[in-house]
Amino acid sequence: MPWPSRKRSQAAAEDKKKPETKQAKHESHEEEEEEESMPSAAESSKPAKKSSGWAVKKEASSDGQGSKQVYGHWLLKSEPESRFEKGADVKFGIEDLKAEPNQTACWDGIRNYQARNFLRDMKLGQEAFFYHSNCKDPGIVGIVKIVKEFYPDHTQFDKKDPHYDSSSNKEKPKWSMVDVQFVRMTKRFIPLSELKAHHLAHKESGGPLKNMLLFSRHRLSIQPLTKEEFEFILSLEEEKPR
Repeated sequence: MPWPSRKRSQAAAEDKKKPETKQAKHESHEEEEEEESMPSAAESSKPAKKSSGWAVKKEASSDGQGSKQVYGHWLLKSEPESRFEKGADVKFGIEDLKAEPNQTACWDGIRNYQARNFLRDMKLGQEAFFYHSNCKDPGIVGIVKIVKEFYPDHTQFDKKDPHYDSSSNKEKPKWSMVDVQFVRMTKRFIPLSELKAHHLAHKESGGPLKNMLLFSRHRLSIQPLTKEEFEFILSLEEEKPR
């Protein structure tokens, strides 16, 4: 969501400690869900459902009582076109990321528990597709990598920020963010319509995109990808558009 630097007044900027990197904006039309109703990304008591297609591997938990799902690739949604939320423009396309210092930004503003849990599962160096969402031509435009693992999202404490959360506190922050860095543009734009065509075909043939989360939880702004999903989508770079 998965954003150029948020525009703030000078007074607002002085009210808080500046983050290490400039802020990113997330896709803000996620479904709000209660925390207790969402599956934890680190849930250790239940095995991964084979039908979900989310898990890349499973590893034993530290208490030896189960396993947790571990993901290696991601899809991050962000909005490349201007949209104002509480007076702030939440636009942040991949060109905005490229324009940031060191082509790095923090992925802030996540306010969905499942998306937050996935975000907390991200590991240093993992790659993600940058997906343009909520726009005329949604689809995958580039690749980014995780350069800082999750830490408290400062926007939850900023009363002037559209993603301020009065129920969160600095002693026990509710929301987190990561830092991402631009890696490269995809060799061509891979539109949602093309991904959907493959998804429908793979549901019949058992191909790698048969369970892609993009088509079962389309509003979720942070989504895990299996190795097979990630590699198949990369292979589409070399093909002519359908």
